[in-house]
Amino acid sequence: MIDYDLLLSEAKKIGVDLGEYGADRFDTYAERLVRWNEHINLTAITEPDEIVIKHFIDSLYIMKYVEFKPDEKLVDIGTGAGFPGLPLLIANPKLDTTFVDSSGKRIGFLRDVLSNIGLSGNRIHERAEEVGKNEEYREKFDYATARAVAPLNVLSEYCLPLVKVGGLFVSLKGSSGMEELAAARKAIEVLGGEVVKSEEYQLPNGDGRSIIIVRKISQTPTKYPRKAKKISTKPL
Repeated sequence: MIDYDLLLSEAKKIGVDLGEYGADRFDTYAERLVRWNEHINLTAITEPDEIVIKHFIDSLYIMKYVEFKPDEKLVDIGTGAGFPGLPLLIANPKLDTTFVDSSGKRIGFLRDVLSNIGLSGNRIHERAEEVGKNEEYREKFDYATARAVAPLNVLSEYCLPLVKVGGLFVSLKGSSGMEELAAARKAIEVLGGEVVKSEEYQLPNGDGRSIIIVRKISQTPTKYPRKAKKISTKPL
């Protein structure tokens, strides 16, 4: 379905070597995405080259800035159709990856894709703020990732409680990422984080993107995350 040469060459440009087996898995992922999208709303992007650039390469861009080690733990918040967590898992099959989403149908889609590509990942059908309060998951992850789920100040309250001290919260944003960062610095500090990297870049098709990387330098106060309504109506 997808153009292997496009995927492999664009991944290589950002320092990611997928190999043929990785490309096969991405091809299956794209095929299942388009098929499931006929029945549940997963993505507005269904053209193969756009899936490669706007979903797969966009997600893999994290690896230009972060080097994942085997058995490290990553949680992908509001994962939706698996972005960016599943592309990161395909590129790093030994990454201990947990997918969190409030939609059972989307979690079902991820179960199907993982089964078809022969990889395992933990799936949690739950709201992010509830996962952040759960002692089984709170401050247990080396990385938390999210892509365009909510404004950065809101997103930080969902993600940082899950990151262990010394770990990273990595947010993929569109062209407004730097504006969101300016408004989120207070929230990041209150939640125990420190911005270590923020950069704007362009996808191969010219779309503007930004990445914000936050290191967890102290424990998140126990009062966070708050209930979802309070997070959205009274963001930090």
